Amino acid sequence: MVATVSYTYVHGVNEIRSLDKNLPKPVMTEYPVFNDTGSVFLGMYDVASFTTWQTTPSLTCRYPPCLNPLQRPDPRLGAINSFESESSSIYNGMTISLKRQMNHGMYFQVGYTLAKAMDDGPDALVVGRPGNVQDAYATSLEWGPSVTDQRNRFVAAWVVQPKFQFQQGTWNKLVNNWTASSVLTAGSGRPVNATMAGDPNGDGDIYNDRLPGYTRNAFLGPGYFSTDMRITRSIRCGERVVWNLMAESFNLFNRTNSRVQISDDGFYNSAGQFVAYTATVGHKVYPGQFLVNSRFLTPTNAYAPRQVQFALRLSF
Repeated sequence: MVATVSYTYVHGVNEIRSLDKNLPKPVMTEYPVFNDTGSVFLGMYDVASFTTWQTTPSLTCRYPPCLNPLQRPDPRLGAINSFESESSSIYNGMTISLKRQMNHGMYFQVGYTLAKAMDDGPDALVVGRPGNVQDAYATSLEWGPSVTDQRNRFVAAWVVQPKFQFQQGTWNKLVNNWTASSVLTAGSGRPVNATMAGDPNGDGDIYNDRLPGYTRNAFLGPGYFSTDMRITRSIRCGERVVWNLMAESFNLFNRTNSRVQISDDGFYNSAGQFVAYTATVGHKVYPGQFLVNSRFLTPTNAYAPRQVQFALRLSF
């Protein structure tokens, strides 16, 4: 029996991220927040907005106030994505494991990891994709859980090769030469970013807006639990030829492991939308409003159901 306790610290510096350098300085702007249907007023949100309000009637704004188009410092160009080595990340992890070597036909290993991964949003270098930073003038607000962060993870694996001794050789052939093995995996949920549709801050980037009042990856998705198992029967034909018949099952108990559908970099999941349509609260009229999705974090997909496969292998 071997017990191990280990600690891992990883600090990444000078990681790549992109910032839009052709944006004016944002101004804190207040907008009303309503439920999905717009019938219930929930409060006010402050947004670091790159657009201004038009308060006088014009051909483009018949009923003010209206949101003006984005006025970039260099009006001849659109977004200027500058890729910089300014992002960082930190990982802390402690692992406790217990392992028993194969003895009397039995092997097992269990491990538990308590970890925390944080970063300030390093980007993948995707051609044509704008940066993920919500406010290029306040990059410190991007610090939060990494998309790969998982606080708790437990894995257990075992292998059994029973050996029986009978007086009759036929019984020995029937009940021996079997191997059963299994892996059990359980983990807590992974971070979910409360992204908003409708470009609330008006920077022209539809991927980087979050539900106001929350940091990046502030929510947690469903946990995960699955058991995989394999049974193998070895049949020896002579001294040099062995047939192995195998039956395997992934997610043996067919557990529904729900997931909130997001992309691999944490985007496209909507916590609501910003609508550039006038809303009146009290005696003040606003050129836009937030509609919060009440079903945000409701699972929209699931990991694979039970899968069974059979195999035949010849060793010679």
